[in-house]
Amino acid sequence: MRFITNGFVAAGAMLALALPSAASADVVVRGKEGKPLDEIREAPASISNDLKTIVAQPSPSEVKPEFLGPVVLMKSGHIDLEKGTVTLPLRRGRLASGKPVWFIITDTTDENLSNLHGVNYAPKMAYGETSMAARSVTIEKDGSFVFNTGSVDFSPKLSIVPGPANAPFPPKSFQPGAVGDATYTPLVKIANAAKDVLLNAPVLSMASEAELNTMCAGKVDYDKVHDKVTAICPRDGTVTIRLTLGFTFDKPIQYISTEANDPLVATLENAIYTPALNGLPSMLEDASPGESAERIVVVVNGPTGKDNPHRQGLVSALSGEGGPLNVLGGIPTINLDYSPLWRVFPAVWTDEAIQKGYRYRMTSALQAAEMSTRGYLKSLDGGEFRAVGFIVNCPVVYRIN
Repeated sequence: MRFITNGFVAAGAMLALALPSAASADVVVRGKEGKPLDEIREAPASISNDLKTIVAQPSPSEVKPEFLGPVVLMKSGHIDLEKGTVTLPLRRGRLASGKPVWFIITDTTDENLSNLHGVNYAPKMAYGETSMAARSVTIEKDGSFVFNTGSVDFSPKLSIVPGPANAPFPPKSFQPGAVGDATYTPLVKIANAAKDVLLNAPVLSMASEAELNTMCAGKVDYDKVHDKVTAICPRDGTVTIRLTLGFTFDKPIQYISTEANDPLVATLENAIYTPALNGLPSMLEDASPGESAERIVVVVNGPTGKDNPHRQGLVSALSGEGGPLNVLGGIPTINLDYSPLWRVFPAVWTDEAIQKGYRYRMTSALQAAEMSTRGYLKSLDGGEFRAVGFIVNCPVVYRIN
């Protein structure tokens, strides 16, 4: 989870909105490069508080993505590692009523389409259709999308008030900055495609084009736009979104957070509160038939201290020390069970672990399983470390190492 740090057109014009091919994507700002022949370099500004060094280029991952080094996972994005943002193609759509819908595409259940559009391949996401968590969309001749249902209210003011200094979690009060109606979900099925395919298509605004074109250079009106957006520009067909730092199998990664099925989780993520995601199959094992989500470990009471290299968790984040540094499960290039939908495993270090000095920054779900098996990690209620029904939509963008 990323804690709050600050509080239609002609067919020819649609070409400007076309997703670039995978081969054309690049990291536009990588930060300061290392010395010649060095295998490490200084971390870029957006992550330097939590990581001081990362892999330099050339790297083994340039030969094979599974090897050590950086990998652009969402190839439709242009990533600024210094600012910690990704710029993606902004898509046009509307509801049947005519109300505009502005959205992005981050994942598909079809491998060829994922490669074609430069987005993540997420086969497990197909199980999302077994609930009410997917809605229907028709693609018009001009390339615009018409959604059968689903609306988001972006007018609520995002806010969170931490608990007392010695116990900031749970917070005293909180309010998600956007709320989806009972039928809104980012998962959409294309009704007029020749084959079944689901898209992960989070909505970022439902304002008019004229309103959004005033936000091309930033100064975003969050009464009308998703709270993770830093700039949005229908005129240019782009939107820029803040990235979140996390870890997967000891590798740092960056991802975006767009929806959550719980109001507190949505607030912590700066995401849309999306009740429809409650219908997702999400309590099975990661590779089980029918399981649509992958696991994400959210540490509650990890080590604190802004300069502590082991800093991690919600208590640290609510204390203003930085993001919580969540631990994600499988992503493309590392495992086969990636999904942008993550089932939350809250992780609470036991008093015994704290007293014995066993707490540390976890960077792998395997480490969490190990500490749980040893009896040093519990869930929020003091019971078994487990998924508790919270779901977040967090498409991965970039593998840092």
